[in-house]
Amino acid sequence: MSFDISAYESKMEKSVANMREDYITIRAGRANPHVLDKVEVDYYGTPTSIQGVANISVPEARVIQIAPWDASLMKDIEKAIIAADIGLTPANDGKVIRLVFPELTEDRRKELAKEVKKKGEDTKVAIRNIRRDANDAVKKATKANELSEDEGKDAEADIQKLTDRFIKEVDDAIDAKTSEVMTV
Repeated sequence: MSFDISAYESKMEKSVANMREDYITIRAGRANPHVLDKVEVDYYGTPTSIQGVANISVPEARVIQIAPWDASLMKDIEKAIIAADIGLTPANDGKVIRLVFPELTEDRRKELAKEVKKKGEDTKVAIRNIRRDANDAVKKATKANELSEDEGKDAEADIQKLTDRFIKEVDDAIDAKTSEVMTV
C-alpha cells in the first residue's frame, strides 16, 4: 500500500491559487478591472458584485469605467468602492463612474513589491505547514504499520518534491508580480 498525497497536493494548489487572487487585486499603475472583484454593492438587499450590476470597461490605460445598468445604483456603487478601500476615488458624471489610477511613485512601487513578497512568503509558510501535516500523516501510518519503512521514506520524498514544485511556483509568481509592479 502506498501513501496518497493528492489531498495535500490539492491544498497546496489552493494556497497558490489564493495568492494569485490576492496578486490580481494589487494594482500596478495600470487599470485592472480585477481590483473590483471583491467589491460588493447592496442591490435590493442582496450583496452583489459590481460586475453583476454594471458594465466595466477600461477605455484608457489608467482608467476603469463603470456603467451601471440601473442609474439608481450610482451612489451605492460609489459608496461600495470607497468602503472597499482599494485606494481609488470614484468620479461620477451622472452616467458612468470613473476610477483613475494615479501614476505610482517609486516609494509606492517599493511598498507594493514588499506586499507582493509578504503574500508570497505567507503562501510558502502555508505550503510548508501542509508538508508538515503530510509528513506527520506518513509517520503515523508507518508507526501503525500501515506503511513499510521504505514506503514511508518514498512518501516523504514525494511530499518534498511536491513542496519544492509549489515553492518554485510561488517564487516565480513573486518575481513576475514584483517586476510588473516595478516597471512602468
